[in-house]
Amino acid sequence: MSHPSAPLPAGTVFVVNVMHPEPGGQDAVLATIDDIVRLAATKPGFLWSTLSKSLDGKTVVNVEAIADPDNVGQFFSDPAFAEKFERLRSLCASEFHLYRAEAPILPIGA
Repeated sequence: MSHPSAPLPAGTVFVVNVMHPEPGGQDAVLATIDDIVRLAATKPGFLWSTLSKSLDGKTVVNVEAIADPDNVGQFFSDPAFAEKFERLRSLCASEFHLYRAEAPILPIGA
């Protein structure tokens, strides 16, 4: 994993997945998305991920860097990945979108 203030590779694609668990379900959702992302980390195209729980207990977020938008389809083509993702869907409402880095802004002096 590169240092957080290092420049992003040109065209880095981000998956941003926001999950909305039922009250009290944040830890179960975090554990499930952690399992999913650790499987994705073994696949070509995976660069890095960060998982976060909101301080208000309402959401879990996965921000994941991948090399190409097609990597998402490749991840889901693995039956084990798809099965784990179905488990996530049973625990929470979620949505994910793909983004391409356009204007990385780094700390002054980085």
